[in-house]
Amino acid sequence: MISVAELQELLSAGGSRVRLLDVRWALGDPDGPQHYLDGHIPGAVFVDLETELAAPASAAKGRHPMPELAHLQKCARSWGVSDGDTVVVYDATGGMAAARGWWLLRWGGVVDVRILDGGLPAWEKAGGKIGSGDEPDPEPGSVVLSPGNMPTVDADGAAGWQGLLLDARAGERYRGEVEPIDPRAGHIPGAVSAPTAENLTTAGLFKSADELRSRFAGLGSGPVAAYCGSGVTAAHQVAALAVAGIDAALYPGSWSQWSNDPKRPAATGAQPA
Repeated sequence: MISVAELQELLSAGGSRVRLLDVRWALGDPDGPQHYLDGHIPGAVFVDLETELAAPASAAKGRHPMPELAHLQKCARSWGVSDGDTVVVYDATGGMAAARGWWLLRWGGVVDVRILDGGLPAWEKAGGKIGSGDEPDPEPGSVVLSPGNMPTVDADGAAGWQGLLLDARAGERYRGEVEPIDPRAGHIPGAVSAPTAENLTTAGLFKSADELRSRFAGLGSGPVAAYCGSGVTAAHQVAALAVAGIDAALYPGSWSQWSNDPKRPAATGAQPA
């Protein structure tokens, strides 16, 4: 994580290359590019989650499959990222989308990637300058990515997970009361409900490390893995776990992949007490 004050200090110091990535995306809101044009942190590059941080959707792989490494590297270079850069990702939804950028770049081996705590609203509240319209294209970067630097789990691994499997979706989706987008309602048997929104304060900031440790400790024990609808907000869960000092694997296909496979069982209702 990086706070607004820390980012402002880093930018004013000018001693390191900082790459700002605007990852504004939300389920049901296709207007991220327009939101960027309307107002963004000066110097930030817009990152399209659907086309740059995901491969094309399919029933076999889910709504937001991980992109191919070569594609991710090409995109990262187009954002101006080079080896050794500090990369700061942000959105306007408490890091729910930006965390996908954080996770993928960390998976690809970029060492210094941080989520702007509170995102654009926190930046504006602190009096940070806002730019509008298009920014000049950044000078192409030269980052070299390598895969596998963050742990993942596939559907079979999630099915047999020996530890704590966290479902990061809203509670009503976990319980199977509603399912607005995927083919079946419910959750992976054995998973524990842990809505991602509960990682944040009412101000949209990440809770403290102590608060997050307490939260996750109350959910279970053992190795941790997380999933959501399509592998986006589960990255936020992984980030919150990292703040708490807990390593966690991500199931990229998540419920959108699982629920499209008729061989995979779906549990409904509240988890056992």
